[in-house]
Amino acid sequence: MANLTRFDPLSDLARLDPFRNFDDMFKGFMLRPVYSGLEAEPQMKIDVSEEDKAYLIKAEIPGVKKDDIHVTVDGNQVTISAEVRKEKEEKEGKKLIRSERYYGNVYRSFSLGQDVDQSAAKAKYADGVLELTLPKKPGVAAKELAIS
Repeated sequence: MANLTRFDPLSDLARLDPFRNFDDMFKGFMLRPVYSGLEAEPQMKIDVSEEDKAYLIKAEIPGVKKDDIHVTVDGNQVTISAEVRKEKEEKEGKKLIRSERYYGNVYRSFSLGQDVDQSAAKAKYADGVLELTLPKKPGVAAKELAIS
């Protein structure tokens, strides 16, 4: 049995209508002035590179003390978390005009292609950048099975 479709002679015109997505064009327009002075929550940016014997990870976590950073490695699963504290005050003389504070956690978790040798893993934090050197666990070479 054939499928039936409804013919709409104006459907081609609707695709050419420049105002069809008019609502999307101004989405959030009225909210922008409210949030113009506020900063976004911090995010952790990560670079992961692979060498023959290790994975190298660089994570940008500016303004965080190294005691507030936690790295967990479980097999090939890596988790980086940090507690972020940000305080900003604006004063005019002795009168407090505005005070903004942010306390929270940033968190990233990802899987690597091979298990990590946790005993030889190294971490260094300097100038807002966390550098991890995660050696690959020596594994058995891949073996091709004969098909009988």
